[in-house]
Amino acid sequence: MAVCTVYTSQSFNSTCSISTPTKTHLGFHQKQVVFYSTGKRTNKRGSSSCGPCVITCSAGDSQTVVIGLAADSGCGKSTFMRRLTSVFGGAAEPPKGGNPDSNTLISDMTTVICLDDYHSLDRTGRKEKGVTALDPRANNFDLMHEQVKALKSGIAVEKPIYNHVTGLLDPPELIKPPKILVIEGLHPMFDERVRDLLDFSIYLDISNEVKFAWKIQRDMAERGHSLESIKASIEARKPDFDAYIDSQKQYADAVIEVLPTQLIPDDNEGKVLRVRLIMKEGVKNFSPVYLFDEGSTISWIPCGRKLTCSYPGIKFFYGPDTYFGHEVSILEMDGQFDRLDELIYVESHLSNISTKFYGEVTQQLLKHADFPGSNNGTGLFQTIVGLKIRDLYEQITASKTAAPLEATKA
Repeated sequence: MAVCTVYTSQSFNSTCSISTPTKTHLGFHQKQVVFYSTGKRTNKRGSSSCGPCVITCSAGDSQTVVIGLAADSGCGKSTFMRRLTSVFGGAAEPPKGGNPDSNTLISDMTTVICLDDYHSLDRTGRKEKGVTALDPRANNFDLMHEQVKALKSGIAVEKPIYNHVTGLLDPPELIKPPKILVIEGLHPMFDERVRDLLDFSIYLDISNEVKFAWKIQRDMAERGHSLESIKASIEARKPDFDAYIDSQKQYADAVIEVLPTQLIPDDNEGKVLRVRLIMKEGVKNFSPVYLFDEGSTISWIPCGRKLTCSYPGIKFFYGPDTYFGHEVSILEMDGQFDRLDELIYVESHLSNISTKFYGEVTQQLLKHADFPGSNNGTGLFQTIVGLKIRDLYEQITASKTAAPLEATKA
């Protein structure tokens, strides 16, 4: 909703024009509506005046909801984004007619911004200064804060583009305020100013053992990297990851933690996973999911006749805990499904999953059965978090719609 301030003492026997949008140093777009008087008006002293009446419009109370997703590279952010945008409908695609190397994804209701676009140093610059992309010194948090704040307020921005192919900073692209803005990358919760703009935040926490197994599979099989180069890359990034990325999970409203299975002794292949959904208590517009009985501590092995699963089986856990000093609820799944259509059995025992109809979680997983993790807890919990974000968005927009009505009644 735009708020317009009128600067005038003129007659409204006028014509109207809208000035060309002007761009500030932050890339914002602003407009002025100007009324030009067509006649003279005599004031009390007998003199006449004539001139423009300027109405300057700025963004006011917007309905853009901002979601933050933090994770290291290669930890499943892209898959999570596809699951999330699918919940809201419409495929997420790069801006039409724009830079083919844009990192932005736009769907009917969501815009996903990759925070790599706020690198202040290109690949060569980082090498010269001896810093990684994880180092705050290689990122422009002032611009990140101002542009996320602008989009949340309903103001379009000219956002930079970091080209992952060339390693250079490309010319900026126009980003209009969406209904849901997702900022994903290494640092969505690092800067307190940006963190305060988030309506909900998620951290994907992949254990070192699983991350190593995933990177071997991706970088060796898909990119032709050697085992030695992969190990060297992980070790080179670890100090900065521990200092600047991993520390952000203490601020997250929900953490999806991926660990090696406990069902197979000394497993190091990373094919069977134990996944924990850690949900902070007391978050506005968010109620944690629970299994069977809210607040209880439950260990559950599903019935083998109702849920087909080969060795080593499936085990669920639910219970209260603390996480970085916060009260949390934890839902855990160890193992994997053989048949996704049977997931309805598990779904029927979960509560507060914010579905709109019976079996919606199962339907979403079947819809994207080819996505990584669809047969284990990563896909299940990413889908549930997506549904919870949809519910959070609907609660926020409903409250904003109701506020002006209540003010009118008052």
